[in-house]
Amino acid sequence: MTPTDRSDTVLDAIWRHAQQRPDHPAIREPGRSLTYKGLWEAAIAVADYLQVHGVEVGDRVALAAGNSVEFVVGAVGTMIAGATFVPLAEADPPARLATVVGDARPVVVLTGNEFDASASQAEAWGIPIVPIGATAEAAVERQAPPHGGRRAPAYIIYTSGTTGTPKGVTIGVEAFARAVRAAARAADVQADNRSLCVSPFHFDGSYSCLWPALSAGGTAVLRRRDALIYPRTFIRAVLDEGITHSSFTPSYLRILLTDRRLSNLAGSTLRVIALGGEQVVPDDIITLRRAVLEVRVVNRYGPTECTIAVSHEELTPELVATGVIPIGRPHPEVGFHLLDDDGLEILGPGRSGELWVSGAQLMDGYWNAPDLTAGVMRRDVIPGVLAYRTGDLAYRDDEGRYVCTGRTDSVVKRRGMRISLAELTAAVRSAPGVTGAAAVPFDDDGQLGIVAFVSGTVDMQSVRSRVRLRVPDTMMPDRFIAVDPLPATGSGKVDDKALLSAHRLAPPGSKPG
Repeated sequence: MTPTDRSDTVLDAIWRHAQQRPDHPAIREPGRSLTYKGLWEAAIAVADYLQVHGVEVGDRVALAAGNSVEFVVGAVGTMIAGATFVPLAEADPPARLATVVGDARPVVVLTGNEFDASASQAEAWGIPIVPIGATAEAAVERQAPPHGGRRAPAYIIYTSGTTGTPKGVTIGVEAFARAVRAAARAADVQADNRSLCVSPFHFDGSYSCLWPALSAGGTAVLRRRDALIYPRTFIRAVLDEGITHSSFTPSYLRILLTDRRLSNLAGSTLRVIALGGEQVVPDDIITLRRAVLEVRVVNRYGPTECTIAVSHEELTPELVATGVIPIGRPHPEVGFHLLDDDGLEILGPGRSGELWVSGAQLMDGYWNAPDLTAGVMRRDVIPGVLAYRTGDLAYRDDEGRYVCTGRTDSVVKRRGMRISLAELTAAVRSAPGVTGAAAVPFDDDGQLGIVAFVSGTVDMQSVRSRVRLRVPDTMMPDRFIAVDPLPATGSGKVDDKALLSAHRLAPPGSKPG
């Protein structure tokens, strides 16, 4: 059986590798590694600990361990116990972490060695905070893979919500398995591969690197997120660890392209780079190939609600030369549907419409938010089919590939992270003295920037400090501008175009990237 078998879940695959190749390295980070046998035994210890302490099938277990061996052990152990893991972003301010924890209601928070779980946080959350290393007591030996995880969602990822607060995307075990298999096929991940994980594990884009490696029997190589800010860390890891695969955002690729040492990877073991989370710039791919001629580049697309990615396309030199970067064709068991302004499905190529996704990779729904789920997952749009409304505009080309052209709502992507302008606006409005606010995207020298327009009698530095307490650094506006009053359209909404024009800011995409 291989990771592409239809019946294979992520747990099945990892358990099988632990039986068939127990001494093969599963996870590596500086100074330590775990074999597949070691990973399974450590995960079993976590599962036993959870079950002994009353964790039941369907309970949530929060993971605050960053990109670490502990995170992987905790996630696998949680699934073995039949519970659902909920990644926490350690860089999030306490208020946002508390919001996520309060919504997910985990029964325990498992932490890595470096998570700052102060006594005040633990008391405020009202739930146990346990270092994953503390679970390594005697584990029950198990002779077959557990299947409790089949009865509960695999994980809940919190994304920036259009309601002004984070929302939990609930992903089932089967959708998780299908997405991992598709990602492994798209990048040709094999048992002898080594995948370098770059994106943070609270961001599901990272899962197209981590879990395919483990499901295929390869090795997932981890580095601290703050170290990977520096291109030299990535380059050194590729050379030292014999990295064959990696996956990250186009924004991170641009960081790598600034380092003259990138050409050191020419002739290295690096074979495949998968990009996703935002629009790819053709010139960046051309520059990459000049430095690392042999590398294959794969573009992937997928809202969090559709589990990691639902389409892939290899960016060949010929395709990149056209200047149009497609998101590819939908995965097996996934359907793409384009609807026009009248809600009718567009069948022919070349016409743009709103993209809806159907099929086996759809989320179970938003955690604790049935009304929000019903607003984006519907059966009355595509007759007889449950479909998810992505909010993306796209068209299909003559080759059957899909190309994204923009967004229909107030959610934007910057450096691979999805940002709700509604949540950001709510954070600005929470500052004392603010009477009105608007978070508006603009073209910042070819990149997507965000400016916060603020009205009221306020000190802008105080507003900035307040917002930083509410949102992570990835969501912080690039600029804060005082405006009083905020201009309004005829319908009473804030006039974003007038704000940008008055301050000589260009709308997104109006300058060449």
